[in-house]
Amino acid sequence: MTDPIADMLTRIRNAIRANHQRVDIPGSKLKMEVARILKEEGYINNYSVKGEGVKYMIRVFLRYDAKGTSSITHLSRVSTPGRRVYVGSADIPRVLGGYGVNIVSTSKGLMSGKQARKEHVGGEILAEIY
Repeated sequence: MTDPIADMLTRIRNAIRANHQRVDIPGSKLKMEVARILKEEGYINNYSVKGEGVKYMIRVFLRYDAKGTSSITHLSRVSTPGRRVYVGSADIPRVLGGYGVNIVSTSKGLMSGKQARKEHVGGEILAEIY
């Protein structure tokens, strides 16, 4: 697998389309941070770690409203292995006029675009969610 973040986002997208309540994703520290940001921003209910050692899974519990509509309508990878997208702190784009979220990989770790703008750090835009 050449792009594990794109694989994670695709697994979440596929689970939402199939109306699953949860999805299991092969674990890594970076994917754990992406799940943390999704939880902090309110796009998923929770996440947990299953297994120990090198082979562990991240179980993501998806969020739906009373009508069964997912809180995530769009989930896409911005920076790919073939085309990296780097921005300064002033150039971090607002997603959907501020309703969506960017996930930015900075020198201070993974954070949302809003938080990166507040801390005045730029970096690589990994994904956008709304």
